[in-house]
Amino acid sequence: MNEELSGETRHVRVRVEMVLEITERDELIRAAWARIEGDELMPPAEREQAARAVSQDEAEAVAYLIDPIDLVGTVPGTVLAQASWSSEQAEYDPDEAWEDLEDDGTDGD
Repeated sequence: MNEELSGETRHVRVRVEMVLEITERDELIRAAWARIEGDELMPPAEREQAARAVSQDEAEAVAYLIDPIDLVGTVPGTVLAQASWSSEQAEYDPDEAWEDLEDDGTDGD
């Protein structure tokens, strides 16, 4: 039964965790600068601050280049209701099991 007939809205929370290896720092930063410069809605002072931030921190550069809307924008029958994301420097051991890193989203109650 579709939503229009049942009057029921369904939501699905999608959690994605990725570890990216920075192989070309300068290329990453140039791409982030281009994204920032192309953002017509960003005020000039904020654009300057963002450009400095991505120059100093690869995680900031990645955050400017990855957009959740790009991940789900073409999924048929869905509308993005809410999204947030962040990037941070991380220690990475390729031999460590992902299960050890997962947070099930509960607070233990």
